[in-house]
Amino acid sequence: MSNYEEEYYEEEEEYSGPSRSQKKREMTKLQKLAEDLMKLSPESLKKSGLPKYFIDEVLDAIAITAHEAKRRQTQYLGKLMREIETQPVIDFLNDVEFGNSEDNMRFNMLEKWRKRLIDGDMTMLDEIMELHPHAERQRIAQLARNAKKELDLGKPPKSSKALFKALREVVELPS
Repeated sequence: MSNYEEEYYEEEEEYSGPSRSQKKREMTKLQKLAEDLMKLSPESLKKSGLPKYFIDEVLDAIAITAHEAKRRQTQYLGKLMREIETQPVIDFLNDVEFGNSEDNMRFNMLEKWRKRLIDGDMTMLDEIMELHPHAERQRIAQLARNAKKELDLGKPPKSSKALFKALREVVELPS
């Protein structure tokens, strides 16, 4: 092995950082996150929990109309995102895009409860009372009976909506 080859292999072993290509890929991912944030409304951005200076920069980027200026601002946002923990940003964007899965599950559960109560399944009321002893049994039963009458008579679902609201309040109150 020649001296040149030995020096080459020694230099190669000393380097342990990410490659230039890897740095570019990471930067591109951060810029993509910034672009996704730029698609949100100002109200949503303010609820994101991101630092105020960053939100201000995103709002500035949204206001820019010139293509090249917008591209440069997006690159700048990507640079700023190196200082921010990105996982909460990703989680926030997923919640915005797909909806909060916990909220969706709770909504579907309440819908099933309401449907069973309106259908006259009073065992459902017993289950609710077992899970949430603080619930007002008579009020929920009365709303279910009224919702059933409204449904049978083809009236607007005023009591059905009130029943859903009452069930939601029961679930959201601490047991």
